[in-house]
Amino acid sequence: MAEAKRQNKPVLLSIGYAACHWCHVMAHESFENDEIAAVMNDLFINIKVDREERPDIDNIYQSALALMGQQGGWPLTMFLTPDGEPFWGGTYFPPTARYGRPGFPDLLRGVSEAYNGQPENIENNVVALRGGLSKLTQPPPGNGLTIQALDETAGMALRMIDALRGGTAGAPKFPQPIFFRFLWRAFKRNKVALFRNAVTTTLDAMAQGGIYDHVGGGFARYSTDEQWLAPHFEKMLYDNALLIDLMSEVWQDTDNPLHEVRIRETIDWALREMRVDHVEDGTFAFASALDADSEGVEGKYYVWSEAEIDSLLGSDSSLFKQAYDVTAQGNWEGTNILNRSKTNEFGPEATEAKLAQCRDKLLAARSLRVPPGRDDKVLADWNGLMITALANASAIFDDPSWLNAAKSTYSFVIKNMEIGGRLRHAWCAGRAAHPAVIDDYANMARAALALHEVTGERGYLATAEIWVDIVNRHYWDDAGGGYFLSADETDDVITRPKTIADNATPSGNGVMAEVLARLFHLTGNETYRQRADHLFRLFSADNPQYLFSIPGLLTSFELLAGSTQIAIIGDPNDTETLKLRHAVFRAGVPLKIVSLLTPGQSLPEIHPARDKGPVEGRPTAYVCVGFTCSVPVTDPADLSRQLSSL
Repeated sequence: MAEAKRQNKPVLLSIGYAACHWCHVMAHESFENDEIAAVMNDLFINIKVDREERPDIDNIYQSALALMGQQGGWPLTMFLTPDGEPFWGGTYFPPTARYGRPGFPDLLRGVSEAYNGQPENIENNVVALRGGLSKLTQPPPGNGLTIQALDETAGMALRMIDALRGGTAGAPKFPQPIFFRFLWRAFKRNKVALFRNAVTTTLDAMAQGGIYDHVGGGFARYSTDEQWLAPHFEKMLYDNALLIDLMSEVWQDTDNPLHEVRIRETIDWALREMRVDHVEDGTFAFASALDADSEGVEGKYYVWSEAEIDSLLGSDSSLFKQAYDVTAQGNWEGTNILNRSKTNEFGPEATEAKLAQCRDKLLAARSLRVPPGRDDKVLADWNGLMITALANASAIFDDPSWLNAAKSTYSFVIKNMEIGGRLRHAWCAGRAAHPAVIDDYANMARAALALHEVTGERGYLATAEIWVDIVNRHYWDDAGGGYFLSADETDDVITRPKTIADNATPSGNGVMAEVLARLFHLTGNETYRQRADHLFRLFSADNPQYLFSIPGLLTSFELLAGSTQIAIIGDPNDTETLKLRHAVFRAGVPLKIVSLLTPGQSLPEIHPARDKGPVEGRPTAYVCVGFTCSVPVTDPADLSRQLSSL
């Protein structure tokens, strides 16, 4: 920026991310073209930003593009003054005019001429966008949320659902796990089958569709069609973490073996292909993404020809081709994307065993191909999502190895991404960088609370409270309320955005509301409730279209308003205690808050089970709704029945 001021040149800012297909296309077509690069260097100061390393910068300029009335996305191409203020922008531009878009070199010359020859117009744009961006940090407060508002919003949301194929109507189709968790909670609240069907149909279709990698596990970022067949092949850590968590919650009610298998396969994929080891301290975390492209071709690593299948599987190829929609002509651009969309159920056990052997052979063969690039930076917020998913799934499916993975990832972040008591957003190649955004603290605090509720270890609870204290001091807007995306010391942004809408990842404000609700019930500290209530009032504008965009905040409100508090008192290593814990997490009680205590540890004064203890020296559970607790329960089967009755 200093160089832009020195030369009085506008800035060309390109924001993208490592796994972004169209970012690669524009880089190859334009940035690596000597003639176009010469124009760029002659007329502009050029800056490239990884939006995953700097989500706060991306948010500012995506918002500016939206204020211009344009659809956002990546690559984001923005033109700025030397002070970093936007005056015009777009997304992908081709090297020559096509798709109804100008050629990039012509665009560059036109923008430069306008900047140098029409300063009044540039200044008018800057002033208008500056005012628009400032208003985005000051949403008009509402009157607060109610369960009735949640019900009305969920009912209206059903109109958006593709009842036949799942997801929202039309193409492309994104997983949207935060939105579908909101609908699942509406089903749990009201027992209306339409809500249940919207979620299960979506999960079934995704689990059997081409968006799922049937050979290696894991979900792609989205489907380009309305059939869930043709994915945009990049795999993102956040999608898979959120889908593991949602599928695990739904499985508690459905016992659907398809969902259980996909959960296990997706976790196996993450531990196999996304693991980033830190040899020095023995911990590991998870990389951000796998690219869509290999050898410069989108999806090349994942698709198959019929001839390849025949050659690799021999006499088993006919069975496999019928099950996975493989034909000579292919189902996508002359090749085959494996899918099982014709059915939502598994076949006979012997058939599935044979298909599993076939998939193993294909996985071995695929491993010899040139793999897509892996973006191996570790992001605190996305790893927080995976820690929560692994901790919850470990308790639901009674798999200690997943809990150990969650603990290791948590330790990685603590040991390698905290400097001077403050989190950093990204870690790569031994270096932690960039101040944390609110999403980092929110998702890591939620992860700490998930580990606390599963293990009973107080250290996780204490760390969550420390992190909440930090965000209250450095991210809270004292003037208007709500949490800024950037900390108060972040000095390289032109404004501090405040986000509430959930996108592919949950908004930091929505997750913070859940963290505050859980902390209130776990500690009895009234200030946590007060701050959560403030968020619910601030972001509760009386507009159903607006409420559609904040499903995370809505589910957080329901947790504060109507949680089921479950206290288990017993040695956490005792087999009977662990059986009670499994009964609690196996039951489909989505609004539960679990306190696992050793005998002698006390609950907060406001907890309805405050003065209760173990019965006859045995591990004992109490289920409390409102201010009323059940009779003490020592038998896991009795506890399961009691929780089912809720």
